[in-house]
Amino acid sequence: MAKIVAITGCPAGVAHTQMAAAALRKTAAFLGHDIKVETQGSEGPGNPLSPRDVAEADVVIVASDIHVEMDRFAGKPMVAVPVSDAIRKTRVVIENALAEMGELKEEPAAVPAAPTPSAAKFLVAVTSCPTGIAHTFMAAEALRKSAVALGHEIKVETQGSVGAKNRLTDEEIERADAAIIAADAYVDPARFAGKRLHQTTTKAAIHDGQKVVNEALALPTPTEPVKQLKEQRPTTRTGPYKHLMTGVSYMLPLVVAGGLLIALAFAIGGLDAGEQEGTLAWALMRIGGGTAFNLYIPVLAAFIAYSIADRPGITSGLIGGMLATSLGAGFLGGIAAGFLAGYVTHALSTYIKLPDNFAGLKPVLILPLLSTLIVGLIMIYVVGPPVTAVLNAMTAWLNGMQETSAVILGVLLGAMMAFDMGGPVNKAAYTFAVGLLASKVYGPMAAVMAAGMTPPLGLALAATLFKNRFNQEERDASKAAAVLGISFVTEGAIPFAAKDPMRVIPCLVAGSAVTGAIALAANVRLMVPHGGVFVLMIPNAVTHLGYYVLAILAGTLVTAGALFLAKRPITP
Repeated sequence: MAKIVAITGCPAGVAHTQMAAAALRKTAAFLGHDIKVETQGSEGPGNPLSPRDVAEADVVIVASDIHVEMDRFAGKPMVAVPVSDAIRKTRVVIENALAEMGELKEEPAAVPAAPTPSAAKFLVAVTSCPTGIAHTFMAAEALRKSAVALGHEIKVETQGSVGAKNRLTDEEIERADAAIIAADAYVDPARFAGKRLHQTTTKAAIHDGQKVVNEALALPTPTEPVKQLKEQRPTTRTGPYKHLMTGVSYMLPLVVAGGLLIALAFAIGGLDAGEQEGTLAWALMRIGGGTAFNLYIPVLAAFIAYSIADRPGITSGLIGGMLATSLGAGFLGGIAAGFLAGYVTHALSTYIKLPDNFAGLKPVLILPLLSTLIVGLIMIYVVGPPVTAVLNAMTAWLNGMQETSAVILGVLLGAMMAFDMGGPVNKAAYTFAVGLLASKVYGPMAAVMAAGMTPPLGLALAATLFKNRFNQEERDASKAAAVLGISFVTEGAIPFAAKDPMRVIPCLVAGSAVTGAIALAANVRLMVPHGGVFVLMIPNAVTHLGYYVLAILAGTLVTAGALFLAKRPITP
C-alpha cells in the first residue's frame, strides 16, 4: 500500500476542485492505497496537509489549474496534471504517480561534490510545459536548487500560462557558460545561438536537476568563433522591431495565399469572377479575397501583441486588428492595434496582482477581457472617427482636383495608392476613381490601377536584381509579389513595407507617383475597376495601351531603383 498526498485546485476552487478530490480519494481507496487530499481555491485551503503527512508520503499528486507552492514537496516523487485529468482519468493519474515513485527508487540521484569557487559557472534556462502551470514551475525550482547545490549561479525563465516570467536578457545570455531548455512545449532555441545548449524535458529536470546542469556544462563549446557571433548579433533587431517582425512573419502566408487565389480567380473567371456565384472562380475569390484578406490584418496585430505580451495578448490583438479592418484603417491601423494590445496587456499583467488561488484567472479571463475592452474602445472612439474623416476629406479633395493639371492629379492618385496599400488613403484614391466611372470619366481609373500594380512589381524586381539588400525570406516572397502585382493586388507589398516602413514606403510612393503622372499625362483611359494585367485581354478596355504599359514599367523601375538606394546591404 502506498501513501499518497494530493492537491487539487481550480480558479474558482469549488466544483472541479472538489470533484477531483473526491475522485482521487475514491479511486485510491479502490486500489488499496492511503491518500490525503488538500483542496485549494477561492475560499483558501481545505483539509490542509500537515508536514507529517508530506514527510510520510511516498508520492505527491498535484492536480491543479492554479499556481501551487511546491517547496514543501522537495525531494518527493511527483506528478502534475490538469484538474480535469484527475476527474476523468483518475486511475491513470494514480498509476502514473506510483510509476514515478518506482523510477525514483530505482534511479537514486547522485550528489556530486560542489566545485571550488573558481569553477563556478553561470547558466541560463527556460522551462515550459503545455499547460504552463505545475511542471513549468517545478522544473524551474529543481534547476535553481540543483545549480546552487553544485556551486553554480543560474537564472530560469518560466514560460507558463500567464506568459514568460523572469525573462532572460540578451546580456545574461551573452555571459552564460551554458543554457538549458527543459520543456514539453516548443521553446525557440534561436536566442541561444553560439552557446552550449542542453535540451531536455521538465520531467528530467524535476527528477535529477543536478544531472541536467552537469550535462549542460559538459557539452563541447560550439565551434563557431565567438568573435563571429558577436559580429552577427547586431543584425538581429530587438524591441519594437522584433515585435513587428513576429507579426509580419505570421501575416505573410495569408497575404501570399489570399493574393494568389484572387489572381487565379481572375484568370479563370475574368473580371467579374466574384459575381459568378457557385463557380470555381467565385469560390476562389471568396476564399482569397473574402476570407484570407480579411484575416491578415487581425493576424498581424495578434502576433505583434503576442510578441509583446505572450499568449494573453492574442485575444485583444485579434479583435483590435479586426476593428482596424472594419474601420478601414488598413495595415497601419493593424500595426497600431497590435502594439496597443501588446503593451496594454503587458501592463495589466504586470500591475494586476492576484492571490495564487486566482492566478489562473489572469490569462483566460481578466487579461483578455480588460485588454480587449480598452483596445476596442480606443480603436472605435479614437482611431475610427479620424480614419472616417480622413477618407471623406481626401475624397472631397480629389473631386476638387479633377479640373486641375492631369499630371498633378496623377502624382497624387499614384502616391495615395502606394502610401498604405489598402488603408484609408489607398481607399480614398480607389473610391474616387471608381466613382468617376459612372460619369464616364476613365482617366483616374487608369492611373489608380497602374499605380496600384507598381509597388509589388517594383519590390519583386528589386529583390531579383539587388539580392544583397533582401534576406532569403524576402527573396522567396518576391516571386509571389510579382504575381500579385500583375493582378492589381497592392497588398503584396505589405510584408516588405511592414518590415522596413521608413525606407520602403517612400520608394513605393515615388514609383507609383511616376506611374500615375504618366498615365494621366498620356490620356490613358481604363473602363473597368479591377483586373490588373487581365484587363489587357478585353478589347477596348484600355486606350493608349502602349502608354499604359510604359507607365507601369517606368514606375516599377523607379521603385526598384529607389529601393537600391534606400535599403542597406545585408551583412552575410
